Amino acid sequence: MAKRIHPKGSHPKAAHAALPTREAVLAFIEESPQKVGKREIAQAFGIKGSDKIELKRLLKDLQDEGVIEKDRAGLRKAGRLPPVVVADIDTRRDRDGELVARPAQWDPEAGPAPLITVLMPRAGRRTNAPAPGTGDRALLKIEPDSDTPGRYLGRVIKVIGRNKAETLGVFRALPTGGGRIVPVDKKAQGREIAVPPGGEGDALDGDLVTVTLGREDRFGLTQGRVKERLGSLGSEKAVSLIAIHAHGIPHVFPREVLAEAEAAREVGLEGREAGDREDWRELPLVTIDPPDAKDHDDAVMAIPDPDPANPGGFVVTVAIADVAAYVRPGSALDREALLRGNSVYFPDRVVPMLPERISNDLCSLRPGQDRPALAVRMTVTAEGRKLRHSFHRVMMRSAAKLAYAQAQAAIDGRPDEVTGPILELVLRPLWAAYRALAAARDARGPLALDLPERKVILNAEGGVDRVIVPERLEAHRLIEEFMIQANVAAAEALEAARQPLIYRVHDEPSLEKMRALGEVLASIGLKLPKEANLRPALFNRILGMVEGGEHQLFLNEVVLRSQAQAVYAAENAGHFGLSLRRYAHFTSPIRRYADLIVHRALIRALRLGSDGLPAGMETGDLAEIGQQISAAERRAMAAERETIDRLIAHHLADRVGATFWGQVSGVTRSGLFIKLDETGADGFVPISTLGADYFRHEEGRHALVGERTRQTFRLGDKVEVQLMEATPVAGALRFEIAGSSRAGAPAPARGGPRKGRPAPASRDSLTKRRGRRA
Repeated sequence: MAKRIHPKGSHPKAAHAALPTREAVLAFIEESPQKVGKREIAQAFGIKGSDKIELKRLLKDLQDEGVIEKDRAGLRKAGRLPPVVVADIDTRRDRDGELVARPAQWDPEAGPAPLITVLMPRAGRRTNAPAPGTGDRALLKIEPDSDTPGRYLGRVIKVIGRNKAETLGVFRALPTGGGRIVPVDKKAQGREIAVPPGGEGDALDGDLVTVTLGREDRFGLTQGRVKERLGSLGSEKAVSLIAIHAHGIPHVFPREVLAEAEAAREVGLEGREAGDREDWRELPLVTIDPPDAKDHDDAVMAIPDPDPANPGGFVVTVAIADVAAYVRPGSALDREALLRGNSVYFPDRVVPMLPERISNDLCSLRPGQDRPALAVRMTVTAEGRKLRHSFHRVMMRSAAKLAYAQAQAAIDGRPDEVTGPILELVLRPLWAAYRALAAARDARGPLALDLPERKVILNAEGGVDRVIVPERLEAHRLIEEFMIQANVAAAEALEAARQPLIYRVHDEPSLEKMRALGEVLASIGLKLPKEANLRPALFNRILGMVEGGEHQLFLNEVVLRSQAQAVYAAENAGHFGLSLRRYAHFTSPIRRYADLIVHRALIRALRLGSDGLPAGMETGDLAEIGQQISAAERRAMAAERETIDRLIAHHLADRVGATFWGQVSGVTRSGLFIKLDETGADGFVPISTLGADYFRHEEGRHALVGERTRQTFRLGDKVEVQLMEATPVAGALRFEIAGSSRAGAPAPARGGPRKGRPAPASRDSLTKRRGRRA
């Protein structure tokens, strides 16, 4: 039987003037099916006046102790899932034959992801609820399972992604015909699929294939037939396909989507259903992108502000491709874009959110061609403070297509035939405006991480040629800062119009992650500074402590790991990393669905046309979309990361026996995780290979310590390792410590192992120029 929730004002404690007990507050938070905050608790318990200060103190104590958590959905018991989650339904049922799911977003540091039993409609009952299947991704409304602590029950709101009863694996031929499929998914290792004679198609032994699954035989192997031969695993060209299929990333556009894209016609200056566009074709807007960019969705310009009341100020303009003019709500293009959520970038290919007809043609701001855009004009002071902004729906014509290095070279005194004519009129005012904005940014104090972004360069055959760290130019920072300011302006404009939107939310680090960071700092002799209010400046001071030292790169990684995951949400919680109160993604609607929603919201709020957000779409609908596209973003990030790991494993497979320098990036009871200096690749050193000594794991010190020799391997240590094995399909590298590194530093006097937390999990990128994930 469900627990009763006491109505407002009728809670047993409401009659008492005293503050409710911790247990009563916790029970109310846990039992409430609605959002719970300080106001709701005060109303339920009849808390008024100065007692609210005591309630606030009690809630802060519970948060500091890690008993409750606070996010954009309000307060909830620590480790408890929110009322609505995006979940992936397991490919295997539980022992009772029930479908079970796990949340698509889960912090691995919080332990194993909780199980959700998927409730199916009762037989014979008429219902419109969608019926999910194994492997589907669904939006679930959940509640705790009263019969099984730590487990949940979930009712399906919407099936987001359908399982096509397919899997990915390596075909192993049998002499008698047919064969076996060895799944690529690590979770499915050991569960081979039988392919009967004639079911192998044109697959050869060792090929990567997709397999259509047949019926499961309880006492035998699952049957399957080869659907598609993707290629030999001897070629790195198949590597990104592994990630695409393993993560279920939609990569083939349905016929109706392509037909709709091909049927689209260029938007003109006149003839829109609601008024005409402003003609900005004579303005010197320019695009600045990587040299190999195929789509150009943002253009910029700046001029000195002619207003004498703003001496030394600037008018900064950011124009973004008007994707909303071509992708209408509810269309086939729109449904597919929501399903994909974002474009996914691999070294050898891009899986776009929209077909090329839209992204690389109609919505690409090509020089000399008329293109519709949604633009924001921002007036800033000489100190970079924004005075005002305005949004416009325009027709523009890019004056030039520039690469980052090309624009930077012109500013540095090396203009070419393209940048020379626009140097004084366009580029110098851009840089002057950027330097004003940069001063304001430095005063704001966002998180200043310094992490090299490695780029894998492929050769003509699709193999890894080299791994480089591209030079970080002022031109990159200019575009990033202009985009950030445009994103802020979009959020402010929509809030002012009281128009629901999707925010880009980045919560402050949790107490548990701060404790873990403190332990890591202590392990290298540093102390976590104490501050009443958590701000990015705290982390910047930590990074300043190790600047230029051996731990600089390592501590930047650790600080990044300590941060919360940025997500999309319909309720604002600010952006901690950028030190901004409100932030929304506006600048990349070609590759992010969140930006397209923000464009439509602006069109609706500012009456810029009839193709804005549908009238019936409000906060609840946007919250569901935010959950869905946040999960799609994490899926893309995992696929991109795994592909890099596999490519580098391919690259290093013929260098088994070679030695490399790296840094200990993780310490566990099983061994050491090593990040190589040369490529940034991650590998593992099993504890059994460390030597004849018995090594003990000291969690509090993040170290493995030899029982007899006192040899110590700590988090952040520089080590030389020898590559012993490379497994390209799994993207796995196995190392052993090389001879020159075996003399680890001696541990301090022996004592019992200190309790603490293991090293943080592998990082998720907060910012990336092409992915624009800030």
